[in-house]
Parts: sequence; structure tokens; C-alpha cells
Amino acid sequence: MAPHPQRLTVTRRAWALARPFTTAHGVQTTADIVVAEISDGDSRGRGEGVPLQRYGESIESIVAALDAMKGAVVSGLNRETLQHALPPGAARNALDCAFWDIDAKRAYCSVADLAGLGTVTPVVTAFTLALDTPEKMAELAEANRARLLLKLVLGRDGDVERVQAVRQAVPASRLIVDANESWNEAQLREFMPALIDCRVELIEQPLPAGADGALARIERPIPLCADESCRTLADLDRLNGKYEAINIKLDKAGGLTEALALAAEAKRRGFRIMVGGMIGTSLGIAPALLVAQQAEIVDLDGPLHLASDRVPGLHYNGSAIHPPDQNFWGQST
Repeated sequence: MAPHPQRLTVTRRAWALARPFTTAHGVQTTADIVVAEISDGDSRGRGEGVPLQRYGESIESIVAALDAMKGAVVSGLNRETLQHALPPGAARNALDCAFWDIDAKRAYCSVADLAGLGTVTPVVTAFTLALDTPEKMAELAEANRARLLLKLVLGRDGDVERVQAVRQAVPASRLIVDANESWNEAQLREFMPALIDCRVELIEQPLPAGADGALARIERPIPLCADESCRTLADLDRLNGKYEAINIKLDKAGGLTEALALAAEAKRRGFRIMVGGMIGTSLGIAPALLVAQQAEIVDLDGPLHLASDRVPGLHYNGSAIHPPDQNFWGQST
């Protein structure tokens, strides 16, 4: 019997957050996600994408991009040809991860085996404190003092006071900060001594991506991590002398395929690896967990900010993320 052609189904859903999440760019109350599902009658694979407004994406644009690929999927689109069929972004991520999932099921193995990564082990994620007043952020830090690593979202007047308040509330916690492109060169120089005093271990994207040439002139006693300045492999050449680390996000890179290649090349060039993600469900985090196996810093706490996650989903034990069950993403059954 001839095999069934593969087909693509696209769905969208808004997942409520447990509490409003504020960054320098606004307040978020839901996680709007898109799921791409490929099925061929025998197997199915799923992938989740979260549109990145920073790159001009929306739920509508991601759904439209995926809907436009339905004919290509029927005609035999695969992971390799997908890399040239769609640009980096959430649409390609959702479809790329769906291909990895169904390819593993077709091969009766895990995605980790398919990618040659070996056994996936638990990792510890940072827990993100949304932008708020110094007092509110300190209060949330205190409530999460048992977590080993806290990430502070910054980006408004009073950032130094926010970090100082959190450090006073949790003297033993490891801290990293994310400025979300909101500082300028003078502010970075001004803030650096206080951040050193607060034992901040990493500063993520302090300057706008288009202005980060200034970083080459700045002494960097705290390592700097490129987020918006690094989407894909093509960005690595211009990061030397400006950043010590890169933050790999599957929605930004356009899928697990690009993320794995980016991690390998960045590591070869001596960059430290951070793996991050958007606020979404376990379906979006499960593929990133594979990249996190080789990361020094993991920031995959998205499901912890939801009012509810997928069932089944990933297993979070405090800040430790454990691999999924066989009936979830990336495992053959």
C-alpha cells in the first residue's frame, strides 16, 4: 500500500499567564502560540512557535506563513528543504520541530538519538523576575529564594535599584540581568560598578542590536550576552570583541536545526552558550531542552509563568527540568 501523503494542520491558542508579565516593551497577560502538526496517517509530529514582535511577527503572520506551506508539505517538504523555504522565525521553528518529532517517530527513536546527542539529562533553569518596582521584584525574589538562578528583566529608570533590592532580598542566589536593548553606552558604564557589587554574573543585550558596536570600546568585567544581536549562524562574525556569550532561542533562530548548528559553531569560536525561550508551553521548551544540554546558562522557565501547561508536559521539579515522557514531544512510542 502506498504511504499516505503528509499533511500540515495549523492551530492557534492563547494560554493565560499566572500573573501579568512586564518587560520594557509592555505587559503580557497571555502567551499566544501557534502549533504546526504534520501527520501522514501513521505518525504525527508537533512543533510550537511564539511570534516575536521584535522581528515584526504576529500570530496572524505566523499562521499565514504556515498555511502557505501546506502544499509544500504535501509535496514532500522536509527538514532540509524547509531551511530554505522559510526565513528564520517562529513559523519555521514550529514546522522544523514538527519535522523532528515525526522523523523520530518514523525512525522509532528519540529526537536526541536522531540528532546524535545521546542521553538527555535534567537541567536547571533560571527563573525570571518580570520588570516591576524594586520592592515588588525583591518580594518575588524572596518568594523564589530556593531557586538557584534568578534572571531580572530590566529596562526602565531605577534598574540599579532593582538589582540592589533583589540582591539584598536573596544574598545567596545567582543573578543575571536582561536589559532588553534598553540601555545606552553611558548607562552601561555607569551601572557596571553597582552590578559588580551585586555579583551579577551576566548582562543580556544591554544596548540596541544596531548600536552594539560601542561594546568593543567598553571594558566588560561582567560577561555580556547577545540576544537580539544574534539570531542565526550568519550573525556570529560581527559579535567578536563585543560579547562573551550568545542566547539561542528556537523561535528566533527558526528551529532546532539552526539552533543546534549555531550552538556548535558558537562553541567552536569560544562563545559561552545560553539557551532561552519565550513564554509558552512545554511543547515549545522540549526541543530547546536538547540545545540546553550544552549550555552554561539555561533560561527555559516559560511554562512556570502559565496558569496551566499542557498535560502531559515537561516535568519541572523546582527549577530542574526533566526530559518528557514518551507520549510527549520527541520520543517514539
